Amino acid sequence: MLTLRNLKSPKGANKNTKRIGRGQGSGQGNQAGKGHKGQKARKSGHVRAGFEGGQKPLYMRLPKRGFKNQPHKVDYAIVNLSQLSERFEGVEVTRENLVAQGLLKGKNKTLPLKILGAGELKKKGLTFKGIEKFSKTAQDAIASANGKIE
Repeated sequence: MLTLRNLKSPKGANKNTKRIGRGQGSGQGNQAGKGHKGQKARKSGHVRAGFEGGQKPLYMRLPKRGFKNQPHKVDYAIVNLSQLSERFEGVEVTRENLVAQGLLKGKNKTLPLKILGAGELKKKGLTFKGIEKFSKTAQDAIASANGKIE
């Protein structure tokens, strides 16, 4: 039975730290595992990743091509029709209502909204106000359920 009296760490869990540069008797005296001279043997001899000693680094020598969309990318907060039919009953669907119902949380409260057509819209006559985007299937489902998009 394991008790506080016989509790101990598994073998190899605790190792003694190497005391580097503490004389010849330690086995790590003299150059202290840093070799002979050079930048990396000095006190502040760390060089950043990609640094090539003043030579033009490889990542700067290689050509850059293509288009990067990241600065122009727009993220949307996504809500499915199945979520709406669970929580809404013949009222307006706005950002404030979605937040009150708990469908938008955290960062999604400020992102532009997109309604997707996953699931069925069982509620009739929902009115959507101030919502930026709708998928084609969502628009069709809303129209078939006598809903309005404003």
